[in-house]
Amino acid sequence: MDNLLNILLMAQPQGEQNPYSSFIMLGAIIVVFYFFMIRPQMKKQKELKKFREDLKKGDKVVTTGGIYGKVLEIQETVIIMEVEGQNRLKIDKAAVVKDMSDVAQK
Repeated sequence: MDNLLNILLMAQPQGEQNPYSSFIMLGAIIVVFYFFMIRPQMKKQKELKKFREDLKKGDKVVTTGGIYGKVLEIQETVIIMEVEGQNRLKIDKAAVVKDMSDVAQK
């Protein structure tokens, strides 16, 4: 046990590390993080915003709460949608997440 401790304490780096190499590694990590995490998320948010702006009467949509319905009326920040049973719901435009027009209904 003492031998192992002495070996670990005596082990020192042979040469000094170049200070610029740590900056280059940090920069590389930031670039990788941007291209694999931040950029795809920004693209997804942009597509969702465009989808919400392009909504029109008659579109079948799903809300963040999982409510399926058909758009009846679109206002500035509010959508009135019809759900099963001819019921109408007034929801915030930001709650709409999917277009269900292309999904086969039972």
